[in-house]
Amino acid sequence: MNHTPRIRTVVSCTLLVVPLVAGATACGEPEGHPLSLKPHDAAGLVSFNGPPKGEQADPDKPLEVKVKDDDAKITDVTAVDAEGRHLAGELDADGKRWHATTSLAAGTRYTVKVSTENGDGAPGSRTYAFGTAAAKKFLKVTFGPQAGTYGVGQPLTAELSAPVTDRAARATVERGLQVRSTPAVTGSWHWVDAKTLHYRPKEYWPADASIDVSSNLKGIRVTNALHGGAVKPLKLRTGDRIEAITDASDHSMTVLRNGDVINTLPVTTGKPGFDTRNGVKVVLAKEQFVRMRGESIGIAAGSSESYDLPVYWATRVTWSGEYVHAAPWSTGSQGNANVSHGCTGMSNADAEWFFETVREGDIVKVVGSEGEMMTPFDNGFGDWNLSWDAWLKGSALHGSGTPATNTDILTARLRPQV
Repeated sequence: MNHTPRIRTVVSCTLLVVPLVAGATACGEPEGHPLSLKPHDAAGLVSFNGPPKGEQADPDKPLEVKVKDDDAKITDVTAVDAEGRHLAGELDADGKRWHATTSLAAGTRYTVKVSTENGDGAPGSRTYAFGTAAAKKFLKVTFGPQAGTYGVGQPLTAELSAPVTDRAARATVERGLQVRSTPAVTGSWHWVDAKTLHYRPKEYWPADASIDVSSNLKGIRVTNALHGGAVKPLKLRTGDRIEAITDASDHSMTVLRNGDVINTLPVTTGKPGFDTRNGVKVVLAKEQFVRMRGESIGIAAGSSESYDLPVYWATRVTWSGEYVHAAPWSTGSQGNANVSHGCTGMSNADAEWFFETVREGDIVKVVGSEGEMMTPFDNGFGDWNLSWDAWLKGSALHGSGTPATNTDILTARLRPQV
């Protein structure tokens, strides 16, 4: 075997630094190359259609930058407003023209930086600053629920001050209403009506998650008459994953915390003609005492089904009056028969335990009932009874596609496209 060491010749940028230091920059452009020069003032090379100094720009006037010298070209343009939002734009293939692809925001200031090259390849730079006229009418947004800690089934809501019906305008609204959670989830807004949006993840929120809801709509044109207004952000947290699953056919409720069964309770649900709704509901409120009257659900006073009862430990799951509550008058039927007018009844002790265990946003699911399915939006939060595909069809952004996770910033329209 030959053990004679092999000699290799190695040539690298590092080895050439010393002999070349007097004549050129190592492994880079030679001194004096146009690209190594400090950018010159490109004011003489470009024209800008912004407002005269001291005047405000019309937010609806398209922004444009052009070269005035046939041998020069634009290499980059960035336009950023006072909120830190980038204005989307396009640069022509020949570098002769850049134009914004969306309207300016109203009532803010912009800084526009233009980079150029002249006919010799030397770099140039020019910065413009200007303000935009204030909007006359604003679209206001109110987020819900109130700040606090909720169950993992709690949807987010956004109430608009004016109706938005155009699909493109709705997409603008959705892009501006940002939801970020830790851990991250895949979720989407859904238009309930022209003034109301709900947001939910594909699955329930993770337990012990933090959720931040904010708006990037300030000054953004939504419709010809409306620009986005300032919006108060919202911070929420989720607690443990509490799920109460009522089997109406078995007359029992199983309560789970983070996937583990913590209690099984005998219950009674709606009798024939008053069957409890199937499906997923979300705890809306907790009322230690409520007076229940048959007239509130359309039962005539004095009829055989009429009732007027003091009720304790009442956990509300629909706005029409469906509760999980104490029903000491039906303890003989609990675990054996369904005798209520639609609510889920249990003993005083069990109802108090349930009342103290759950919070707003927790999940109450009913299976095995002869009743109808809980509706999505008109009687509380039935949002989870829509499949994910059906939920996405209510979005102007994702109606025919798949949304990104909330770690992706949905601001493509605000980024420069060059």
